[in-house]
Amino acid sequence: MDRTVAIIGGTGSQGFGLALRWLKAGEHVIIGSRFREKAQAKADEARKILGRGIKVEGSSNDEAAGKADIIVLTVPFEVQLSIVKRIRPYLSDGKILVDVTVPLASSIGGDPWKILYPWDGSAAEQAARYVPRGVRVVSAFHTISSDILSDIDSEVDCDVLICGDDDEAKRIVAELAEEIPGVRAVDCGPLENSRLTESLAPLMIYLCKSYGVKTVGIRITGIPTIRWG
Repeated sequence: MDRTVAIIGGTGSQGFGLALRWLKAGEHVIIGSRFREKAQAKADEARKILGRGIKVEGSSNDEAAGKADIIVLTVPFEVQLSIVKRIRPYLSDGKILVDVTVPLASSIGGDPWKILYPWDGSAAEQAARYVPRGVRVVSAFHTISSDILSDIDSEVDCDVLICGDDDEAKRIVAELAEEIPGVRAVDCGPLENSRLTESLAPLMIYLCKSYGVKTVGIRITGIPTIRWG
């Protein structure tokens, strides 16, 4: 695979879970962090889990964004905008920014099973407003929990709901999603629809709390197997 995936905020549980899944699938992954040493420690941890032959690096968020073709943003909502502004100079025409941010009310001290409503409509639309022209923003991976991602020997019983305004970018992100065993990628339309898909994450948190389980999954039924591009 002649591409590089950077995970901004890759030392967090969800980012690191995605890194493990894609490294296992053979992707070249850069784990990004504000602190290079922390990212390098996580890269070492990935090698211990998967073996030294994987293609992994640990780097600062800036350098990771600059070196990658696909940048996956897995950070809390309260720091999303500041990090997007920070990596903006390293985002160039044609790159794909995958926004995984969920505007949870916990970012302002509220309950994690409640959602906020950004001025732009969604976290992904907020990110899109601040990236350079030509950077393709896709919203995805809100419905996969970090617990199941980190359990690398288990299949993920979940659809990944993908929103974006660029069909090619959505197809590429769908390919990444379906490298995770058990995952099906579902095209959910334009980026504006991320207002709907982002809101599923706090619902899933509520269901986990209510039913006393660690993970729940979302499946869309009644549609055929989706063929991308």
